[in-house]
Order: sequence, then C-alpha cells, then structure tokens
Amino acid sequence: MARLMLEQLSDFGDYSGSKELTESLKVIHNEQKSPSNVRLSPDGRHIHVILCKPKVGLMTFDKYERPQLVQNQKKLDLCLKRPVPIVDILYLDNNNNNNSSRDTASVAVVYENGKAEFWKFQECKGGWHLLQTSDLCNSPRARVLSVCVCTNLIIWCEERPPSESSPAFSSTRNKLRYCVCRRDFEVEEGAVSLGGVKIALHNNPKFTVVSSGEYVHLLPDMKVKPLLSISKLFLSWYPLQDTFRVSTTCKNTPLRKLSAKESDFRRLVTDCLGYLSALEPPEIYDFSPSHCGGLLLLLSTGWVCLLQKDGMLRQVYKLADNCLVKYGTHTSLCVYQDTLALVIGQTLHLIDLNCGRELEKIMLKREGLLYANKADRWTPHLLLETGLFMVVHQEKDVRDSNFKMKPSPLSTVGNIHPGALLVEAIFEEACKYYQQRSLSSTQLTVDALKKGRFQAPISLASILRSYLSTGMRQRGAELSQNGGGGCVAGQDKLMGSLEAELKALVSLEEVKGSLVRGSVKEVEAVCESLVEKEVTRLLLSSELDKESLLYLNSIFSIFPCQAWRATQSALQLHYNGEGSLSSRAPPDMWKTVLTHTPASSFPASLPLANGVPKNKHSLKSDHNANCKSKSPSSTSRAALPVFELLCSSVFHFQPAWLPRFLELAQQQQGSASLGLSLASSSWGFSSGRGGEGGENNVPLYKRALYVLSSLNPDREKHQDLEVELLLVSRRPNAILQALRVLIGKQQWERVTQVAQKFCKQSPLLNKEIFTTLLCEVAQHRDLDPYLDLLWTLCPEDLTVTTILNLVLKNLPSPNTPSPSSFSMSNTTSTCPAPFADSQSSQLTIGLLKPLLRKVLQRESKPSQRYADILQSPMFPPPAPPRQPTDRPRTVTDSPVGNDLITTPLTEIPE
Repeated sequence: MARLMLEQLSDFGDYSGSKELTESLKVIHNEQKSPSNVRLSPDGRHIHVILCKPKVGLMTFDKYERPQLVQNQKKLDLCLKRPVPIVDILYLDNNNNNNSSRDTASVAVVYENGKAEFWKFQECKGGWHLLQTSDLCNSPRARVLSVCVCTNLIIWCEERPPSESSPAFSSTRNKLRYCVCRRDFEVEEGAVSLGGVKIALHNNPKFTVVSSGEYVHLLPDMKVKPLLSISKLFLSWYPLQDTFRVSTTCKNTPLRKLSAKESDFRRLVTDCLGYLSALEPPEIYDFSPSHCGGLLLLLSTGWVCLLQKDGMLRQVYKLADNCLVKYGTHTSLCVYQDTLALVIGQTLHLIDLNCGRELEKIMLKREGLLYANKADRWTPHLLLETGLFMVVHQEKDVRDSNFKMKPSPLSTVGNIHPGALLVEAIFEEACKYYQQRSLSSTQLTVDALKKGRFQAPISLASILRSYLSTGMRQRGAELSQNGGGGCVAGQDKLMGSLEAELKALVSLEEVKGSLVRGSVKEVEAVCESLVEKEVTRLLLSSELDKESLLYLNSIFSIFPCQAWRATQSALQLHYNGEGSLSSRAPPDMWKTVLTHTPASSFPASLPLANGVPKNKHSLKSDHNANCKSKSPSSTSRAALPVFELLCSSVFHFQPAWLPRFLELAQQQQGSASLGLSLASSSWGFSSGRGGEGGENNVPLYKRALYVLSSLNPDREKHQDLEVELLLVSRRPNAILQALRVLIGKQQWERVTQVAQKFCKQSPLLNKEIFTTLLCEVAQHRDLDPYLDLLWTLCPEDLTVTTILNLVLKNLPSPNTPSPSSFSMSNTTSTCPAPFADSQSSQLTIGLLKPLLRKVLQRESKPSQRYADILQSPMFPPPAPPRQPTDRPRTVTDSPVGNDLITTPLTEIPE
C-alpha cells in the first residue's frame, strides 16, 4: 500500500543568505521559541523572520529565478533601522489578479506604533525597494496588536490609550479600550493609495484578526484572558455586507447574526452574555485560515474543528489522549483542499478533512511550520530547520511536474475513488459507535444501518454538504474520467439513509438559531410552531410512556395558549356555531387521547361519587397547583392523562366547548368500539359497557367532571356546566343526577325539557324520570303549569294504584309536631273541600284527574300483550291476596268512580 512521506524541496541553498537563515532557525529552536514568527510568501520565494525582543527587526531571504542577480540584490533587512516591534507582514498582491508577474511582490510591514512601510520586490531591479511610509492609525498614541489583509482592505486591532479620568486597571471601560479599524488600499506602480480610517468595531476587548477569503475572524487573545464571558466568544465579520456573527467553541451554530455599521461591541454581545455565563467552552490553542472563508481551530479538548463560512462549526479530528495540546507546545495546522495537516510538537498528522480519518503520521526531527504554496494547493508544505519539504507518495516521482497530492493515500491504488471510501467509512464508523453503546448482544452490521437505523451526527451533515457542493461539481469531469460513477451512487444511497435525520437536524438548528437571534414576535412564532409540532407528534404516538406524558403536561403548563391552539390544529376541531363540535383527526390520535395511561395520576384510584371526587381537601390542593400551572415547578406534579389534560385546556379557553368536546370524545370512542370487535380492536377496551369497565376505564363523563371539580372546587359556580356534562353522557344515572341538580335549583322549565327529551331514550329511564317528577308534584305546586306535559310522559305499565301510592308516600308533612304525616283526621282548613287554600302546597284529586283518567282509559282496554292468556278460560286467574288492615294510607284495586275527584286525598279510606 502506498505511504506518504516527506520529500525535500530545498536546503535553503537557493535562497540569498542561506547560512544566515539556517543559523536563525537554529537559534529559534535552541532558545525553544516557536517558529510561528517565520513567514513565507504565497509563492514560496521569500522567507521572513520577525525578530522579537530584545533584538527587534526583520530578516528577509529571497529566492531568485536568475541567480546571477543575487550579487546586486537589495535585502529587506530592518534589524538596525527601527527599534519598534513588528506586528506582521502583509502580502498586498496575494489576491490581486492583475499582477501576474512572478518577479514582483508588494508587502506592508506593520509596526506596533501604527507605522506601515510599503515595500516592493522586483527581481529585474535588484530586489526590495521602499515605496512609502504611512500611519495606519489616526491617533499617535494608538498601539497595533494584530493586523491582516482581506481583499483590498487592511484591517487591524488597535489599543486606545486608557482614559485619564478612570482607574487604570479595575475599570471595565479600560478593559474594553480596543477597536477594530479598516482602510482601503490600492497598489499602484510606484506607490500605495490608502483610504480613510473606518472603525468597524469599538469598545471591544483585545482581538486577533485573521483573514480567510472574504471573511475576517476576530479571535480572543490566547495569552491574556479578558473578561470571563467575553473570553468565551469570537466574532466573524463579513466586510462586504458589514455583518457580524457571534459564535462560541462549544456550539456548532452561531449564537447571533446581525448587521452593524461602526458597531458597539457591548451592544453586539449584550443578549448573549447571560447565555455565555452558563457555558464553559474550550479554549482556542491555535488557528489557521482555510479556503473559501473558513477557519481551522485547535481546541484545548484536543478537537480540531472547521469553522465554515456559513458559521457552522464542524468537528474534524480528535487527538489521542496522549497527544493533547498543552500551553507551550508547538503547533501548526493548515488545510490543503481536502487534506488537513497538523503538527503537534515533532509529529505531523495528515487527516482527510471530509471524514476525519487519519491518513498518515510522520515523525519529525524538529518542530516544523506548515505553509501553503499557491502553485500547488493540494500538497502539504513544511518548513523545517534543514529546509523546505512537501508530502508525496513514496512510489511517486517527485520530479513529475503533473503530480498532485490526493486527499487519501488509497486514492491512487486500485482506481478506488475517495468518495466511495467516504461513504463506506461513514457507515463503518457509525457501526462501531452504535455497537459500543448498544445493550443488545446482536452484532450490528453496516447493512442494518443502511436500512434506516442510522442517526447522523452533526458533523455528517457538513461532510455531505461539503462533498456534494460546488467543489464536487467543478471536478465532475475529472471524476468521470477516473470512474467516479460508483461514488455518485454511493452518495445517493447515503443521502437516502440520512434524509430524515438531516431534515430533523436542520429543523432543530433553525429553531435554536431563531430563538437566539429572533425578536420577541419571532420567538413567539417559533414557540407556536414548535409546540404545535410537538403536540401533534405526541398525540400520534402509539403509546405514551411516563416521560412523554410528563413532557406533554409540561408543554401545556409552560405554553398554555400555544398548546390550546396546537390541540385545535392537531385534532382539527371545528365548532359550527350550532352547538356541535367536529373533528377530522385520525383514529390513532383519538386512541392516544382516550386511552387510559397507567403512568398518570388519575383517576383509577381516586374515589368518585357520580363523577365528583369525595376528597374535598385534595381537590383544593389540586386546584391550587393548577393555578400555578404556568410555573415550571408544576411539572413535578403527577401527570394528568391526555384526556384530562385536553379537558382542562378546553375549560380554560373555551368553557362552553367542554360538553361538546365530551360528546365528540364519546362518539370517537363508540365508533372505535363498534368498528372493530373487542378481541381484535387495537384500542384494547376491557369488558364492560362502552369499553369502560374496570378500574382503569372510568367513564369519560366522570373524567371530565373530575377535571371540572379539581379546577373549580366551588361547585355552585359551574353547576350548569356540570349538568351539561351529565346530560351529554346519556347515561341513565348521570341523567337522573342532572335532573336532581335542576330540581334542587328549581329550574322547572329546564326540568321538563330534560324529562321530555330523555324519556324517549328507554322505558326504564322514562319510568324513573316520571316517578321522580310525580313525587315533586306531590310535595309542591311549582310544577302545576307543566302538568299537562308531565302526564303525557306517564309510562304504559304504570297503574292507578301505583300512582296513588307514590303520591301518598310523598305528601308533605303538615305543620304539626306529629310524626305522622298521613293522619286520617280532618285537617283544619278555612276552605271547603275539595279545594285547597291558595297558599297551601296540598295536592288534590282535581289536579290528578287528567292523569288518572288517562291511566283508567288505558287499563279498560284489553291488553294485546296478554291476549293469548285471556282467550284460555280453563284456569281462572288466582284471587289476589287480602291486604292487611294495619297498613294505612294505601289504595285497593277496587273500581274508582268519578266521585273520587271531589274527595281530598287525605280523606280516602283504607
């Protein structure tokens, strides 16, 4: 298999002052200084060594295309000219496409005091020539800390002098006394034209400015930590649109993105400081600009991350535990198209940037400095103490001018394309990841992952997007020549496996970003959409476990309004305005709503009396807890089942809908139980009426009454709603209970309406209702206006004897202390019999006349029910037994004539 190795390009012999260059590099190594102060030009022809204290200055070593001109060169050697430290060297024509000559180069040497010297290299004229000296900063007291060049802009971070009216150290204002400035420039034939100074950011801490493509990244100072929260973030600035992006190393997406001109740093990050105070992001140990506006970051955790131009922070490679970076360790990193090169100490790591796989590890004799050569951007280049090197394949002839470094050492073996390896590598790594965390002993295979069990990490989304982006299309012709059709098919298969996870991931990241960056209205809209999706997802679940039910309760507690609207949308509730509620939700959703949840708190073990909890004290406690339901602490309460949760939401926002909602739920429950047999129904109803038998299947109306009672312990306040719930249930006991409530409230018109409606439901219920109302007629005169209607409700099997016995047993007690309420003695009355006093509640035969006449007429007709028995005279019916004489106030079955109508009921003999 092909291996990667270092091939020497130069031993510095072809550079001017080669011995001096070698000695300078040895001094740097012997004094254990970092070679980061060495700069190489983009074409590799110029090497600059920035000298630090105590001897400050600059040494330059040049490579001439025509060596005969070396004797007449003019070196850019500033060791003795300026005692001011040099901040950096900028190549101004690096992005200038107009200057295509390899014989010229323009640089700016920026000093700490704000001075900038502009030099130009011309081989035909003997070397370096000073074009001009300018002041970058407006203030002579300003101090430049870092500088970079981005397209036609010079950008730097300068320190403003501290205010004389404030303390020198403790004041926050003095810690934020830095600003980021910019100046336009244009390289002309004999000079450099500079624009005016513009402030891009002010009141900021000390930043290191790093240029990458069209972006400028502002990184916190790695040597001195500024304020605690400020040191946890970094900025990305896009000068063309003047936009800033706030990011941190522990979040893969930006915290905030906004447009600003001459922005105040304090206003820029104010909204993020509270969030950042709770984070502990890893520190940035090293960085390097990448192509297309990205930035490589080496973090204290050992991760190498790539900050992409869109703000996504992708983890690329994790150093081994024994290779973790410490302060003082030499590091260098650089990107070469699809290959990441990383130097840690004296080890060179070569990593595939797309999948994070280590391609090779090469041991070095000395610390090295990685650099990019614009003539060969695919190949890693390295500067060592002994010369310049490049990474090549061992069997490849390095003198071949057509050589290009491939992103994988296997890419040239067996005509296997890197894209195909990427697809398989992703599945293999994921298979190992899930196997380590699986509780099953079954071996997990790559095929199983490809069939839909794969959940992609965030980095995978970036890999795919990067690999399928414009760069991939630009190399389409080259791939087709090398047989890359299988790679495309593999990527399609991979995308198919990841499509659902990637969509969910993108949606989640969009929501997180909207919550961080959005205004109040935007956050409300995001919450509305998120709650609706979550409620719909939970209601469509086949089974809700305890955690999911608690989660659903917390949603209704924290976002009550949004949850109510989400419920209407999920169940597709429609109120037609005529007193009916409809729903077009699927049956599976109603199954989740109506099925009792064992993990919930209600109501299997709660004692109920006709739907009302018996324990009043616990009701008050539940009511008080519900009043505090909007606080997060309420989620610690036992979770309500889904039906009770929806009932409470309906009651809170639309109380008038609660009976209609109960009616709709009963219809859905009934249609499910009728549509499928009990044995095969997926609803799993136990035996009992309407599928509600057993302690875990409490009738729906009782569950709704429980919610009503728990939310409002004052029963009188919502008694009308309670009556509606009882009537909607259409259960005999509930209807009778509602009738008693209405009788107690003396709503006689409503009583008669209920009686007339529900007497048609069943003969047994008809008899119970009529008996109850007849007892009320016997006790008072409030129902007299409705007697004609009541007599029409009399059941067919009720006889005169039964009617009179019921009336006599329910006559009111006289206003005497005698315990006997049915004394046969004459009552003291000022009115002649059979008429009663207008103020009296006494019932007379005259009021019962229509009912008795109707019953007698019905009894006088032969009953067709027993026609076969009456036609057989062989056996006469047995004589009725004698009634005992000691039973007062009963009526025999003797014929009753019209003269009974004029006799008061209290004077009827036994």
